[in-house]
Amino acid sequence: MFDALKKLFGIGSSVAAEKNEKRNGSPEGAGNGNPVSLKDLEGFVDYVVRALVDYPDEVHVSTKTENDDKVIWIACRKEDTGKIIGKKGKTIIALRALVAGAAGRMQNRVKVEVAD
Repeated sequence: MFDALKKLFGIGSSVAAEKNEKRNGSPEGAGNGNPVSLKDLEGFVDYVVRALVDYPDEVHVSTKTENDDKVIWIACRKEDTGKIIGKKGKTIIALRALVAGAAGRMQNRVKVEVAD
């Protein structure tokens, strides 16, 4: 799981890339970091949400396109919605910030919404 998080946020690099950087003076794929797909972001949201709720088997994460933006929708039991949102919305705000940061690396906009 940590490898997936490192990939999402471009942390760390392979030994070969570090050697190439020392040799050539610039890292492989400089400027774009590790490629992150929308499926990676969806998997990250799914992992985090399932860890938060009481009924992880009833969590459904899907991605839809709305007005040129991609939206990751989270559907779960009504009683688990509060755990995803958190006190004063702090949990969902943090999740949205992480996803937005990783999506920014893709030069894309991705929103996270909780279905009612």
